[in-house]
Amino acid sequence: MPDAMPFDYLYDTTEDTATRFVSFVGPSIKRFDLAVTTSSRFFGKKLVADLQTGKTAIIGPDDLDEEGYLEHVFKLEEEEAAELRSFLAEIIGSINFTDI
Repeated sequence: MPDAMPFDYLYDTTEDTATRFVSFVGPSIKRFDLAVTTSSRFFGKKLVADLQTGKTAIIGPDDLDEEGYLEHVFKLEEEEAAELRSFLAEIIGSINFTDI
């Protein structure tokens, strides 16, 4: 068996997080199965994972305002992205920096 390769860790931490699992269908009949993780990392943004496709993004209110962002990241049609944006706008909230 070959020698193990040494790793140059940039960080290696363990943290308690909260994850909300939610499934919904909007008017476009697109089903969303999401895991939304809240962490002290990501500068107040949330880790949003589409459990059907495996696509994941770190999303904050600024990302929701960026035209075409959800369409690109999650490979969605415009109407589907609008439904996801509407849902995420309710749970993402504003970013509060505690270290300023």
